[in-house]
Amino acid sequence: MGLLDGKVAIITGASRGIGKAIAETFIAQGATVAFTYLSSDEKAKALEVELTQNGGTAKGFKSNASDFDAAQKLADDVLETFGKIDILVNNAGITQDNLLMRMTEQQWDDVMNTNLKSAFNLTKAVLRPMLKARKGSIINMSSVVGVSGNAGQANYSASKAGMIGFTKSIAQELGSRDIRCNAIAPGFIETEMTAALDPAVVQGWRDNIPMKRGGTPEDVANVTVFLASDLSAYVTGQTINVCGGMLT
Repeated sequence: MGLLDGKVAIITGASRGIGKAIAETFIAQGATVAFTYLSSDEKAKALEVELTQNGGTAKGFKSNASDFDAAQKLADDVLETFGKIDILVNNAGITQDNLLMRMTEQQWDDVMNTNLKSAFNLTKAVLRPMLKARKGSIINMSSVVGVSGNAGQANYSASKAGMIGFTKSIAQELGSRDIRCNAIAPGFIETEMTAALDPAVVQGWRDNIPMKRGGTPEDVANVTVFLASDLSAYVTGQTINVCGGMLT
């Protein structure tokens, strides 16, 4: 018996890294997973096969989370396919790092639209079915740099800080309907992207973390399961730092 048995979850940006780990862990815990992707139908189909090979249920939906109308259509399509929406994980995100003096308006807008506006779009899109059911869990993927800031990431830090404020506001608005909203702030998580970096740089980051290691996508996924499940039934409006003690 899984912690998410019978629950239907939408996960944005689930094609790799943290999003993929969340999808895999949700499936293992009994959830039905609807994940979004932007480009490759072939890769999405392969992920469907991978997620369902042990009997789970998953379906990819081609959708741009930063587009308001597309987000509403996604929610409608998931409802039509699976009948309900219990969990939303706003995980889609990008970086376009640059010092502010060199940052272009396009770099600012692209990051804000993909990271923050998408959370607004999808949360608004799932409200009606969650309000009707009088139950739901919304989980927003922030970052430790949304808490602490980071030079060269003014756009990314602002978008992730915005998600924390958004999370607290939605928790206050919807708590009386038993709809919870929480954020996760990952620290240095080792993925295929970090594997391409200079090993000495990566080790330097590890050395500055109290736990002396980078996190794994599964570390983040496990906290996401907790927030999605009934184990966290009295937890809302919170930001959980998954950072090995970086912000301690």
